[in-house]
Amino acid sequence: MSACDFHLVMIKPTHYDDDGYPIQWLRSAIPSNTLASLNGLAEAARERQVLGKDVRIHLHTYDETNKRIRPHKLARQVREHGGKALIALVGVQSNQFPRATDLAHAFLKEGLPTAIGGFHVSGCISMLDEMPEEMVQLQNEGVSYFAGEAEDRRLDQVLQDAFSDDLKPLYNFMDDLPSLEGEPTPILPNKHIQFTAGSHSSFDLGRGCPYQCSFCTIINVQGRKSRFRSADDLELIIRDNYAQNINRFFITDDNFARNREWEALFDRLIELRENEYFDIKFIIQVDTLCHRIEGFIEKATRAGVNRVFIGLENINPDNLLAAKKRQNKITEYREMLQKWRSHGATTYAGYIIGFPGDTRESVLRDIEIIKNELPLDLLEFFYLTPLPGSEDHKVLLSKGAWMDPDLNKYDLNHRVSHHPKMSDEDWEGAYKDAWQSYYSDDHIATVLSRAAAHRKGRPGNKLFLMMWFKLMVLCEGVHPLEGGYFRLKFRKDRRSGLPIESPLGFYARYLSEILVKHWSYIASTLRVYMIYRRVKRSPNRRSYKDIAILPMEQAAEEGLAMIRETRGGVEAVAKQVRDAALRKAGKDKARASSS
Repeated sequence: MSACDFHLVMIKPTHYDDDGYPIQWLRSAIPSNTLASLNGLAEAARERQVLGKDVRIHLHTYDETNKRIRPHKLARQVREHGGKALIALVGVQSNQFPRATDLAHAFLKEGLPTAIGGFHVSGCISMLDEMPEEMVQLQNEGVSYFAGEAEDRRLDQVLQDAFSDDLKPLYNFMDDLPSLEGEPTPILPNKHIQFTAGSHSSFDLGRGCPYQCSFCTIINVQGRKSRFRSADDLELIIRDNYAQNINRFFITDDNFARNREWEALFDRLIELRENEYFDIKFIIQVDTLCHRIEGFIEKATRAGVNRVFIGLENINPDNLLAAKKRQNKITEYREMLQKWRSHGATTYAGYIIGFPGDTRESVLRDIEIIKNELPLDLLEFFYLTPLPGSEDHKVLLSKGAWMDPDLNKYDLNHRVSHHPKMSDEDWEGAYKDAWQSYYSDDHIATVLSRAAAHRKGRPGNKLFLMMWFKLMVLCEGVHPLEGGYFRLKFRKDRRSGLPIESPLGFYARYLSEILVKHWSYIASTLRVYMIYRRVKRSPNRRSYKDIAILPMEQAAEEGLAMIRETRGGVEAVAKQVRDAALRKAGKDKARASSS
């Protein structure tokens, strides 16, 4: 046994399902950027020997969405190996805080010091005058908190304090957000990446956002001043990951189009792909005005971007204005989506249900408009949720408005507040109906037909992704972003406060769930696959047309409901016409002056 060993155990917690079991999969869908970032920083700290030359630092990383965490087993392994340890629960979001709390209690019981960081801790400290009661209670029990970001060697201080048995109750760096340039590579060992669907990894190239959306936590956690990694940083990230056969990446920046170095970053990726033949693909997130940046979409797709997530949020300008999302212009949606489509990228969009102007009828009307008029591939729905760390949460808290006290529900897939117009039943019904409407067999056929009509459309890829979204909601009862392959449940891992089920009752129900779900998987997939075959085999598939993929001029002649059906839409078009007339008048005046 050596007194010069130190174990840093980094765990990204999951959260509980409605029955109180951790949501875990044999293969999870979304890799953890926070886990990769912290592991990279810890690797660098180990190389610098921050605890001294005689201390061996051992790093352990666990993503609970695809790996069962057994605190007593981890504690036994640490004790058998010898030395000291720190349990770091990383990237904890509000909905994951109850699970993090249960894990923290278990590790404290084993005598292991524990710290929690992530958006919930940082958001609460950033926006609230006082820590919430559940955070104070856990801190009083001995858990430390880390608020802010761990770059700029801030992790060193935490490791040194843990090794000296002198962990502080709070490490607060919210007022001093670090530069990202030159920081260590975000990376996870391949043995962890293989447990994600498609062996994806993730990293960020920028943090912060200049916008003011009231429902957003990013602006209050990562700040409104954007910070970026360099093209050299990006190349190092790709090479380090590629060396361990990881070649598919999710770039987690909230809005890559606002990165002022986007062109240099894309150029570096293009060089790797076209000159060194790196087989690399990317998913990025952008805003609805990215197509206005000259060359952005063209270079993005050359750089390997084949999937794009777009913060659409809503098609009603009045709702967007109420949420302070002034940057979204519904008159730009069609052109932006058509441009991505023309370059072969699959488009996702997020859509929020529950803005003050929404009714159940207006939500379903708007979904029909999107289905008919926007060439969008995948749409994912979210409840408007007052997340701790957002302006919405702070406002409701100051008013004493009801918000669900169970943080586990703050996953954007549960209603946690009341709506000014809709009853609770109507709001929940609108959310459920939206999923069913967009992922109906008829609309899946429409999306596949649009894909088959384009030489870069990849209808097979669209089929797989649409069925993923449909089946996660229909069969698993989870949001697609939380989905995975083959749900795992462990009887004794149930949420604290809920009874441990008997073996007979638990395993009988679990087996029944598996059989019912997989029968539904097979039946739904076979039915939709027949639609796919019919579309693919149609001799007229290249000539397919509908209003969503028509040029704007032709579509306008048909009369777009997206513009016609809302007061804000009519005003937006009127403003666009006025602006165009002013620009034309300015150009005419300039020509007249020059002549």
